[in-house]
Amino acid sequence: MNNDQLAELAKDIATKAYAPYSNFRVGAALITDSGNVYTGCNIENASYPASVCAEDVAVVKAISEGEKKINTIAVACIDAESDTAIFPCGISRQRLAEFDTESVLVVDKSGYKTYKFEEILPYNFKF
Repeated sequence: MNNDQLAELAKDIATKAYAPYSNFRVGAALITDSGNVYTGCNIENASYPASVCAEDVAVVKAISEGEKKINTIAVACIDAESDTAIFPCGISRQRLAEFDTESVLVVDKSGYKTYKFEEILPYNFKF
């Protein structure tokens, strides 16, 4: 799967998000070192801290299937009011750091931009 397809998949999966409180639907699609693709969408909860980010859903699915390295993840918010791309939150960035993520595609209305992971979290926490 190429980056264009991964970005489109992230937009498609965002339509499945459960976001009745924010109406801010986010989708993520990632490809692992083994070439497998996993997706996730955000899942909100009336108790906001119980909500889960789209990126985290995709990561949990991948790791629970035995994956250990994420090559690329695409993140798309289909409800953003501006053309500004939406980056993963800090907690999701730290979670991605754990699995040696190489690059992040930040998808917006006009396409996507590719970032090396170190560009979006240059000083991640590691033991």
